[in-house]
Amino acid sequence: MKKIFFIYCLLLIVPSSVFAQTSSNDIYLQLKKLNVLGSVLYIGAHPDDENNYLLPYLAKEKLYRTAYLSLTRGDGGQNLIGNEQGIELGLIRTQELLAARKIDGSEQYFTRAYEFGFSKSSDESLKMWDKEKVLADVVWVIRKYQPDIIINRFPPDKRAGHGHHASAAIIAEEAFTAAADATKFPEQLKQGVQIWQAKRIVWNTFNFGNNNTTNNNQLKIEIGNFNPLLGNSYGEIGGIARSMHKSQGEGRPQRKGIITEYFAYVNGDSLKNDLMDGVNTHWSRINGTEKIQQAINTIINNFNFDNPSLSVPALVNVYNTLQKLPKNNWTTFKAAEVQQLIMQCSSLFAEATSNTEYAVQGEKINVSFFVNNRLDNNIQLKKISLHINNHSFDSVFHLALNKNENYQFVKDFIIPTNAPITQPYWLEQPMQNNMFQINGYANTGEAENKPAYTAQFIFNIAGTDFIYNAPLQYKYVHPVRGEVYQPVIVTTPITVALTPNVILTNVVNNNTNISKPIIHVQYKSLINKQNVAVHIALHQGDKIIYTKDTIQSLKEGVTYQFQAAVNNIFNTAYENNITASVSLNINHATTTYTQNVRNITYDHIPNQHYFFRDNAQIITESVNAKPLKVGYIEGAGDKVPEALEQLGCSVTLLSEKDINITTLQQFDAVVTGIRAYNIHEYLTDKNGVLNEYIKNGGNLIVQYIKANKIGNKTISSGPYHFIVNSRSRVTEENAAINFLLPNHAVLNYPNLIGYTDFDNWVQERSTYQAEQLDKNFETILSMQDTGEPASNGSLIIAKYGKGNFVYCGLVLFRQLPAGNIGAYRLLANMLALPQNK
Repeated sequence: MKKIFFIYCLLLIVPSSVFAQTSSNDIYLQLKKLNVLGSVLYIGAHPDDENNYLLPYLAKEKLYRTAYLSLTRGDGGQNLIGNEQGIELGLIRTQELLAARKIDGSEQYFTRAYEFGFSKSSDESLKMWDKEKVLADVVWVIRKYQPDIIINRFPPDKRAGHGHHASAAIIAEEAFTAAADATKFPEQLKQGVQIWQAKRIVWNTFNFGNNNTTNNNQLKIEIGNFNPLLGNSYGEIGGIARSMHKSQGEGRPQRKGIITEYFAYVNGDSLKNDLMDGVNTHWSRINGTEKIQQAINTIINNFNFDNPSLSVPALVNVYNTLQKLPKNNWTTFKAAEVQQLIMQCSSLFAEATSNTEYAVQGEKINVSFFVNNRLDNNIQLKKISLHINNHSFDSVFHLALNKNENYQFVKDFIIPTNAPITQPYWLEQPMQNNMFQINGYANTGEAENKPAYTAQFIFNIAGTDFIYNAPLQYKYVHPVRGEVYQPVIVTTPITVALTPNVILTNVVNNNTNISKPIIHVQYKSLINKQNVAVHIALHQGDKIIYTKDTIQSLKEGVTYQFQAAVNNIFNTAYENNITASVSLNINHATTTYTQNVRNITYDHIPNQHYFFRDNAQIITESVNAKPLKVGYIEGAGDKVPEALEQLGCSVTLLSEKDINITTLQQFDAVVTGIRAYNIHEYLTDKNGVLNEYIKNGGNLIVQYIKANKIGNKTISSGPYHFIVNSRSRVTEENAAINFLLPNHAVLNYPNLIGYTDFDNWVQERSTYQAEQLDKNFETILSMQDTGEPASNGSLIIAKYGKGNFVYCGLVLFRQLPAGNIGAYRLLANMLALPQNK
């Protein structure tokens, strides 16, 4: 009886799909890597903390198994490419890290920690997180991955720059010891891992301009080498990988020339001449592998770049030899590498694809299985199988594959009505205390979910049967991007959305409530059904406050909607959130749907989706506002225009062509989105036009600017000089506020601003605050983080001609979507700043 061996996808080897074709140069490099048994784990706090020049050097020059462990997914940062914040931004940055890892040849891991925003101290960070759970996750990754060397990006003190960075170092140093202690997290040892003692932990010191932690007593390694097989230096590869962090604006040059990295000893065996001092990185670290070392050397020496398939029989022999050895971390990992090389050398292509991105519960999905033996290899397709509940494609072929001939097999499947929706595993449960909640260890540390469905191909290659697993993917041809693959997700047949998500019911102008709030329910159909009984309900908690019944013929891809006047249905005795449900009665069976799906699409990452119950937060507290005409210049992406509309404003989105006096003079106020000046160079070029608008009586409100330059050009904003300090922030959302000018109009009209208006702010107070102010500026507020000097650059205002210029570092872009009434009142006051005589 023949043995069947399983071949799984390795992210570090496969760039885009399980059977992506690989060049002979890349195959040759992977063959050389087979003979290296050394591993490195790099640890930081966020996406972009990794050293993108060092990782490819370790993975592709030293040929070590290399991984980056980020404590967080970058959820609490800022977004340069869209308006996603929080967990949505974390989804984007997770994929950006994976995209970078595909370039630098490393793996990617995470903990359960949520990035709650900028933190200035490790004490605060470790209080905001559950330190023991974060430590447990890092210990789990170390025990599972078994690194020889651990490298910290940061030190455990103020030199780290801020609290998350220092916390990553503190936890890494504790985990280095705890991973080898059987009394620490002993429950893990029942889940397939064992204690592990890395050889040493070191700190990759840095020179960040005014923060230089390197010195000549540290270990120095030159990593700027040029790799002829890759056609790039590691500085160039690092620049390409770094530039995948697009949501952070981390585009970097492809560096050439000498790049020196420095390393300081932290713990473990001493550090002298090399990171791997004292580590056996050869096959001899495993007993009985002498023949494997020799066999791989022979394969490398005989490798034919014109016909890599000539190496397949010898690779199969190596694999069979590995199977006879006792199982351990290295034999298992190397067997997977050999299996992947067999597929790559064979130039065998196989995939399972659908013509739809959505596998809809209860509906049919068409799947195409495709195989091509691209070189003249002796390969036999024996079986293809895909199991979706009780429906399966399980066909035996024993088909000899002719050279470069396409074989395609098609079958329809029915997705079970109770199939689990495709939800990122860390979002399956509500987050608690800045920690994602995860059951068990199946997904702990993993970067993303396993595919919704996986096809199995059994091939006989060189006399041995192998099972190759291929994820079911959505495949289509885009008119610009060409052939595109996306993950297939399982979804409900109906998704339910509510807009807007914050509703003000008491907007007052001249003692009259001018708000006429409307709630909109949109339900999108992903099925085709005629004459369906649809029952729509609005809820406040467990109370139903509105229902509507209708007969609807549902069409796939069509969104149906209705609206209701909030003041007619909202009950102030119940909770202040409204949710919706949509029930369908089909074939005398009723199913209720409550989930919305957020689709996040950018060209540089796979499409991302997550499900949630949409809700509208109803705010009954009063806010005084003038129904003004406001022009809005979008920046990096925020939801401030929706907030302006809730204040009764008429909002017009402006572009470069609109920045002229004729157009601007029709607006009572113009507001720029976050980072607008860092994105649109024309705002600096047209600063004179904007100043003329102010001089003529307009109010210009500039939300935070991240840096003082755009490219090589110094940013000009407003009529008077100021700069922004990227390190000047107030990160404690409860920091005390001091009114420096309590009689200023911005604190008094049309709303009297009090200290309670700064209650319940989320994540932080202010960021990128103003400094070096011209004497014409008035500073309105003072605030400070614990132990730091007071800062007065969060809100500055200057009169100019008849109008006013406002620079606002206050994070209104976070507070307004969170429904903070004080932020609405303050924004209304900025818009209504009176003209000057």
